[in-house]
Amino acid sequence: MDSPSQKSTFIFRHDNTLAMQIAVAGGAEATQEEYKAAYAVGRLIAESGAVLVCGGLGGVMEAACRGAKEHGGTTIGIISGTGDGNPYLGIVIRTGLGHGRNVLVAQSGDALIAVGGNYGTLSEIAIALKIKCPVFGLSTWDIEGVVPCTSPEEAVKQASEAAGTRTAARSGR
Repeated sequence: MDSPSQKSTFIFRHDNTLAMQIAVAGGAEATQEEYKAAYAVGRLIAESGAVLVCGGLGGVMEAACRGAKEHGGTTIGIISGTGDGNPYLGIVIRTGLGHGRNVLVAQSGDALIAVGGNYGTLSEIAIALKIKCPVFGLSTWDIEGVVPCTSPEEAVKQASEAAGTRTAARSGR
């Protein structure tokens, strides 16, 4: 039998299946338009039953977490430092890795939604594309592999479909 320190923790849905994890990437500072879009993305992720994973700081990350948390969702922040992150995080993973945590954010998502963003967002997009994680964008980098979306609804719908396929493949279903 595994000792308590060796057990893995997973987040399951009510039907006992592993929950999809959708990563949200975006700047620690957001325009009003980006904040509103990220909030809607978070809300829609929560309503879909998926888990929201992000870098856990302010701006787009805070807005997405707020939208999810205020609508009953689970939020995970993979923090670059050792602080507490934004106030809408349900789970905080303190890494002390600086920008290296971007690898963990991208790797943790079954799909990634980028909202606006600068070079940190670009690095998360590049990592996700490198590991063949589907990427959907709202007013973000226009590069090959990023599926441009015109609304939060479109981004979350497409990300959820893609994440569902990856989750099923990973669990052997």
